[in-house]
Amino acid sequence: MTPQTRRIGRLFVPYKRRLGAVLSLIALSAVLGIVSPFLLREIVDRAIPNNDMTLLAWLVGGMVFIAIATGALDVAQTLLSNRVGQRVMHDLRAAVYRHLQRLSLAFFTRTRTGEVQSRIANDIGGVQNVVTSTATSIVSNVTTVVATVVGMLLLDWRLAIFSLGLLPFFVWLTRRVGNERRRITSKRQGRMADMSALVEESLSVSGMLLGKTMGRSDELAERFSDESEELADLEVRSRMAGRWRMASVQMSFSVMPALVYLFGGLLIASGSNTITIGTLVAFTTLQTRLLFPIRSLLNVGIDIQASRALFERIFEYLDLPVDIAERNGAVVLDDAGRADLRGEVRLEAVSFAYEQDGPPTLRGVDLVVAPGTTTAIVGETGSGKTTLGYLVARLYDVTGGRVSIDGIDVRDASFASLARTVGLVSQETYLFHATIADNLRFAKPGAPDSELVAAARAARIHELIASLPDGYDTVVGERGYRFSGGEKQRIAIARTILRNPPVLVLDEATSALDSQTERAVQDALDELAEGRTTIAIAHRLSTVRDADEIVVLDKGHIAERGTHEELLSIGGRYARLVAGGGLTPALTAPG
Repeated sequence: MTPQTRRIGRLFVPYKRRLGAVLSLIALSAVLGIVSPFLLREIVDRAIPNNDMTLLAWLVGGMVFIAIATGALDVAQTLLSNRVGQRVMHDLRAAVYRHLQRLSLAFFTRTRTGEVQSRIANDIGGVQNVVTSTATSIVSNVTTVVATVVGMLLLDWRLAIFSLGLLPFFVWLTRRVGNERRRITSKRQGRMADMSALVEESLSVSGMLLGKTMGRSDELAERFSDESEELADLEVRSRMAGRWRMASVQMSFSVMPALVYLFGGLLIASGSNTITIGTLVAFTTLQTRLLFPIRSLLNVGIDIQASRALFERIFEYLDLPVDIAERNGAVVLDDAGRADLRGEVRLEAVSFAYEQDGPPTLRGVDLVVAPGTTTAIVGETGSGKTTLGYLVARLYDVTGGRVSIDGIDVRDASFASLARTVGLVSQETYLFHATIADNLRFAKPGAPDSELVAAARAARIHELIASLPDGYDTVVGERGYRFSGGEKQRIAIARTILRNPPVLVLDEATSALDSQTERAVQDALDELAEGRTTIAIAHRLSTVRDADEIVVLDKGHIAERGTHEELLSIGGRYARLVAGGGLTPALTAPG
């Protein structure tokens, strides 16, 4: 048994009792199944020749009872096995999704969303038949085969050996077909992932806008058509893999009963008294019962071989290392048993690189943001501003030095308390395809309507929401495209206000706003920042000039720091940014 097979088997361990019940039903059904041919032999050899109507009635009644009982057992077994299979499917989907939630932001920046969706939908969906019915089908068919072979040997060992002579060859042939289909399945799933990624990227609102404005709609349609055509070819190849070989197996199965009649007839003609007409009829009945489960087992073997490629892709995701994990005995930052959270943020000799052997984005950064103060981070594109904010929220781990809040390394803090402590408003505003109220309550589940309204008022968005026909029950649309960039930004700010974190990281939180709205929201943010530690990553002079300290980043290290007036008087990099228009009204794209 391979390690992968053992791993698949462990998926069923939590449901071993239910599986035990299924196996019991299967065994009972298999035993009942081999009784009917023996009853049939008695009908042919004794009841009918002797005109024994009583015996005939009992034998026929027994066959009818067995047929009814077998059908009922089959229904019960199918119900139980499908319930077990669907629970395993649920466990598998949940495990993959939960594991993906534990991965750091780095994984999602280098992986296509469509690829992730394909692993959950297509790959896990592709093994559904194997998980829900194949395991029990194997046991059922194996039990049936064993019971039937025993019955055949009891009827006549010579006919049994003659019937089973070709079975090893069929098994070998099936394994070859299964290996071939497995290779094709792996290619097919890769194509499905590519197509899912293309659909997700090109049929989103952003993708549609880009395709239409760039005049590339026809090219995208052609690209999708090519991907779909290749997928269709792989589907045909998968279904036709070894079809002629399997057709020869099925043909052999169909011919075998006729050969048994020939072999039995020759034995009877040679004067053998051990084989009767009833034995021959009963044997071919058992043989017919044997051929179906053997054929099913051979086909199941092919399905299992093909599904191994899917399980490999699923386990590949489950085996992805969690590079940012919560440590044992993690500290709760806002624990009531500790002193009141002050919110001091300290970066000590912090270095960071996105790739292990890549150039550092931050190098030896030392920074202290005192409790209740605002520190603005400015600099040119690629200077590391956004990265610094992500390290405070522990979306990435430093590669050197440490980031601490109130002296506690963020790597020692529990994820839940860190999320409650640090609120991040990113320049990439994301809203779920849900109502405004649902989007706001994502920050604080169960928040009453009064708190939603208060947060929206503080973000200067309540009046707009109240003017909508459905108010806070308005569905925002895919990625919030029902609203303008500035309106989405204010909803995101209201969401953070509702969460009420002691430490704020504002990554271009007002970048999408016009000057008038930006001033209003900035007033709200200034009010929110009262008594809180705020790190404002900004490109607008209006955002940074009133900060308690301004830090200028240059190629990953701190070039200057001070107040607006102090940095202007120095006449250095900050002054050049202001004089050159870099901070009036906006800088370039975020770093």
